[in-house]
Amino acid sequence: MDGLVEPSTRIATKPGEDLVFRKGVVDYVSDWHNPSRRQYLFILEGQVEVSVKDGSAMVLNPGDALLAEDMTGQGHITKSIGGPYVSVSMGIPD
Repeated sequence: MDGLVEPSTRIATKPGEDLVFRKGVVDYVSDWHNPSRRQYLFILEGQVEVSVKDGSAMVLNPGDALLAEDMTGQGHITKSIGGPYVSVSMGIPD
């Protein structure tokens, strides 16, 4: 995946759930997209900005969590702020 320092690491915890570790580079931007499943996103290092259709944005810092469940519609934009970041997402079973 473009913009990642190394490929994502996926760890299956049990059916329908997994953990995905990501390391994003400086100036990483992921244009409009939807998550592949409902998931929690936890920021471990760096800062990430998430923007939505209405123009609002939130900055996530280390220790912050976000429930990503915009499975339909335009989705969101994700970008690193000021440097690389490390995150982990946790899939939520249906």
